[in-house]
Amino acid sequence: MGNGTGFGAVLRAPVEGRTWREFGYLLVGLPLSTVYFSLAIAGVSVGAGLLVTFLGIPVLAGLLAMCRGFGHLERARVRHLLRVDIAAPARIRARKSGPLAAMGALLKSGSAWRHVLYSVIHFPWAVFGFCLALTFWSYGWGFLLYPLWFWVFPTYTGQSGLIVFQNDDYSFVLDSPLAIVLTSVLGLAITLATPWVIRALTTVDRVLVAGLLGASRLDHRVSELESDRGVVVDTAAADLRRIERDLHDGAQARLAALAMDLGLAKQKLAEDPQAAARMVDEAHGEVKVALQELRDLARGIHPAVLTDRGLDAALSSVAARCAVPVRVAVDLPARPAEAIEGIAYFVVSELLRNVSKHAGAGARGASVDVWKSGERLLIQVGDDGRGGAGLSEGAGLAGLAERLDAVDGVLVVDSPAGAGTVVTAEMPWRGRGR
Repeated sequence: MGNGTGFGAVLRAPVEGRTWREFGYLLVGLPLSTVYFSLAIAGVSVGAGLLVTFLGIPVLAGLLAMCRGFGHLERARVRHLLRVDIAAPARIRARKSGPLAAMGALLKSGSAWRHVLYSVIHFPWAVFGFCLALTFWSYGWGFLLYPLWFWVFPTYTGQSGLIVFQNDDYSFVLDSPLAIVLTSVLGLAITLATPWVIRALTTVDRVLVAGLLGASRLDHRVSELESDRGVVVDTAAADLRRIERDLHDGAQARLAALAMDLGLAKQKLAEDPQAAARMVDEAHGEVKVALQELRDLARGIHPAVLTDRGLDAALSSVAARCAVPVRVAVDLPARPAEAIEGIAYFVVSELLRNVSKHAGAGARGASVDVWKSGERLLIQVGDDGRGGAGLSEGAGLAGLAERLDAVDGVLVVDSPAGAGTVVTAEMPWRGRGR
């Protein structure tokens, strides 16, 4: 089955749209690369020669801007003909406004100079790719279709067929039926090989464009940090909304009712002291409940035990409130940074809350392990429940993964159905004072 599919792919390759697009890419690449090369060499030569005067700076800056334009065109060609989307490098931003600042930013841009390098080194490769692709293409199809056009030689040239070799004593002409058939077979072999030769050539082009005209690792890192910053902002806004909702629906509503009860008790104090005393006693109980809700809310934001005694004590406190027995083991040589410590506490709290939520579905116990490995802080929370959890199962684990990703952390879920769940979180270790 696999062999048949592979042989069919070989037979289809010469007439596939991909092959024609890539062949067109190589054909168009030579004239474009000739223009790039000529202008880049001329610009570098003139700009370097004029550096003894101020005129060399704007000439080189103009060359860099022009080559970035070439890069935009090349990325578009790769996107439309090779079906590969290459991310553009970051925009060049000058720290100050004005033409001098803009030229300085261009001259100091590594990505702009990579565009110049591409314009220079791509030219010889474009010549090689153009010649090799065109040779394979023309000879392959020419030999394959030779039985259909060999008649032009006796009709218009006075020759019996295509002359392959000729000297004073001997000539080899493709005019016999066997020679014509063998020529067509050779053309078929070349035609079938041509798409793979073209794909090998365009693979090099993809590497050149991605390496010299695409975004650098620094650009990718900046993009990731901007994305992570958005996640952090969204998470902080969601936490503020949750705190506001908890205050409004919990302690605030309870305190408002308490104020009304005390007002009624005040009115009844003169006419019915016993009823007023009962109302004050009930209000005293409501005050205790409100205080407990505020303590729980404050503990959820950043518990005092975490600040005072660290992760070991804080996680033991969280484990004590879980619906199933939890074993806690924290092996850390020192305390991490407050931000990392707070995220670790939040991750364990959320995971143990999930364990409590599913305790009725078979979970009888859980474990929490925290340790340091190299420059990473690792957390593993496991339970013996029904399993089947995943990052796509809901917003809970997905939200934890996003929060960890914002600090270069990862979340891995291992939860086979019927065999419990093990969630491993990893984040950078950042010591206090760093």
